[in-house]
Amino acid sequence: MTLLPAIGVSLVLLERNNEAQREVLTTLAEATAGSIAEGVDRELISMVTTLRVLSTTPSLTEGDIKDFYERAQSALAGTGAYLVLLDEKLNQLMNTRVPLGEELPAISDPGSASHAFKTRGTVISDIVYDETAENWVFNVILPLGTENGPPRLLIMTRNAEDLSRALSEQNLRGGWNASIIDSKGDVVASTFMSSNIGKPFFLLPVDGQSRTGFGEANSGADKQSYETIIKESNYSGWKAVLWAPTAKVEAPMRRSLRALVLGGLIVLAIGAGAAWLLGRQVAKPVRRLARDARRLGAGEPVTAMPYQIAEVATVSSALAEAAVDRKRAENEIRLLMREVAHRAKNQLTVVASIAKQSARNARSFTAFQDSFQKRIHGLARSTDLLIAGGAAGVELRELLTAQVEPFKPDDPKRMELSGPAFRLSNQAAQTIGLAVHELATNASKYGAFASHEGRLSLSWRIKDDVLEIIWREYVPRLGRRSRKRGFGTEIIERMLGGMLDAEISRIFHRNGLECVISIPIGRLLPDGPEQGAALREY
Repeated sequence: MTLLPAIGVSLVLLERNNEAQREVLTTLAEATAGSIAEGVDRELISMVTTLRVLSTTPSLTEGDIKDFYERAQSALAGTGAYLVLLDEKLNQLMNTRVPLGEELPAISDPGSASHAFKTRGTVISDIVYDETAENWVFNVILPLGTENGPPRLLIMTRNAEDLSRALSEQNLRGGWNASIIDSKGDVVASTFMSSNIGKPFFLLPVDGQSRTGFGEANSGADKQSYETIIKESNYSGWKAVLWAPTAKVEAPMRRSLRALVLGGLIVLAIGAGAAWLLGRQVAKPVRRLARDARRLGAGEPVTAMPYQIAEVATVSSALAEAAVDRKRAENEIRLLMREVAHRAKNQLTVVASIAKQSARNARSFTAFQDSFQKRIHGLARSTDLLIAGGAAGVELRELLTAQVEPFKPDDPKRMELSGPAFRLSNQAAQTIGLAVHELATNASKYGAFASHEGRLSLSWRIKDDVLEIIWREYVPRLGRRSRKRGFGTEIIERMLGGMLDAEISRIFHRNGLECVISIPIGRLLPDGPEQGAALREY
């Protein structure tokens, strides 16, 4: 069935190719018909020109028939053309076909001669049978107007078969023939049968206009269909007709179509046989693959099997690898679950510590609720960074920015953040985040963020394997600070010191607080040693 669309496309392409070939054939046939018509016109124009030249012969105007006869016979020798001179009664005065002086019969085409006398113009006759020539001829008639003598007609006549040379030069093939037809529809010359000359063209009636492209005509004799192309002479009104039986024109298309259908049937038969054989070879391995897939879904081990079909062998290897990957993934999931449980316990311990210290230093339930909620939010921001960083740890700048962000003023000039890139371990990030949160909270209550003029400079540097974090507030009108130790002090001094071996110095300048936290780098790196002391309850 998959070959049917291909065969359909081939049929469409074959049809388009046939149309293209038909267009090419039409163009060539039109050019050939036009060439024949132009050749006939050249012959006729040449005859008219010769007549005009001969009409100026002095002996003709002087009435010296003998001298004119000799000159005309000499001029037309070897051309196949003959000259006839008629008087006003259409009697032949001379005819170069016969010796001068012999009795001449009446002309065979008096109608054309009378028309020339009447119109006083050049006339090209249709084909007629001439008794003198005993052949089919055509005439070119030129009226002569003399001032002192009676009117005369000068006629150049030629045998119709002479025009067959213009047809034979075309070298027609493929069943094509050409004919020249006069204005009455009689054959002047033809490549088909010379015996048809003078007879009506067998495909008549043929319309009187030039035809572009193929037209169809039916022969009255055999009812056969013919393709015809017609070009009309611009000079004589004759027609050049190219014609061929439709069956011969379409024969290449029919042969191609038969070959395509036969080839398609052969390909279909071969394809069906190949599909049947391939199906037998594929069915058994596929059933085994289906069993392996069910084993994979059940979590059972799968072994790769060698198969003759490379694609099936590839799928078998993929299933075996998937089974190994699934086992490995299950082990990793169990490990991650243990890690999640461990971190959840640590978080619960930190939350419990925050709750205790918040309750210990709160003067009312509302104050406890407010401080506890803010500290939980700070812990959540640190936790978000921990999750985003994963095992790689947390960037120090991101941690500090996240903790200060809720408190910083709208004016960016009031806060300065600077320092080199440094990545913390998850445990260190959590502890430092809580400490910075408390510093920012105190700054919003009493320090740099409590007034519109205060500003904060938060920087860090690495010196002698020690990370120094410098928190410096600048407050123009610094108020009195409470001497009571709050939870922020506990976080900074006890948790940082106990967890990270940090040294903390707090200096109250006249214009604001300066807090310097110094932590050994070995306690901060994600791949550093264990953090040491466990988190204690405060």
